[in-house]
Amino acid sequence: MIDSNVCTKIVRTAGVTADDIALEIGPGLGSLTLAMLDAAKSVIAVEIDPRLAEQLPLTVAEHFEHPENLTVINKDALAVHDLPVAPTVLVANLPYNVSVPVLLHLLEKFPTIRTGVVMVQAEVADRLAAKPGGKEYGIPSVKAAWWADVKNVGTVSRSIFWPAPNVDSALVYFAKREVALGSETERLATFEAIDAGFAQRRKTLRQALAEWAGSAARAEEILIAAKVSPQARAEELTVHDFLRIAQAKNV
Repeated sequence: MIDSNVCTKIVRTAGVTADDIALEIGPGLGSLTLAMLDAAKSVIAVEIDPRLAEQLPLTVAEHFEHPENLTVINKDALAVHDLPVAPTVLVANLPYNVSVPVLLHLLEKFPTIRTGVVMVQAEVADRLAAKPGGKEYGIPSVKAAWWADVKNVGTVSRSIFWPAPNVDSALVYFAKREVALGSETERLATFEAIDAGFAQRRKTLRQALAEWAGSAARAEEILIAAKVSPQARAEELTVHDFLRIAQAKNV
């Protein structure tokens, strides 16, 4: 990323303040890292490429008065399960193939994160921010909604990247729920229901959830108990609906 104005916009959109410990995924050459260091108390940058991870502290030392405010971790973001300090805000530039798993992983592992902005491929942004009933609405939409209110806050020009990518990017803003929808046991059960429901999204939930429930008849009982029509389809349901379905199965 080579446009400082866009970096500043991302930091502002994420709501980074002087009290925040910012977690950055995929810092690359460090343009966004420098913008976050200007705004946050400190920055933890996770970079999978060892060459970039080695260069980043040197770049920051050349351009920033307090390079000690940066911690660089050379690791795959999906393998990060703990950090030296609890992060409060997330900013990430995520590649298409891992963007959804990384975001969900970080929201699960670091409950102290309250807000954030992730840059992803435009199609992924549409899926993450989709609401029930649309063609983009699917597993990423519902699982992200478990953790946070998610919004697509605009596209990003290819020209701000070097080298320029072959796909369009967009920014996704999220604000974590102040109160969790349920326990960790309920989350896991809900995510199983979501996976089952969307595995055969053209089918009614009575049929789509048959294997998950044990039979189509049992699936219908569960759906009725959860106040969801057995003839509905997964793309019509909110995360709250899936939570009720999971709860009804385990009653």
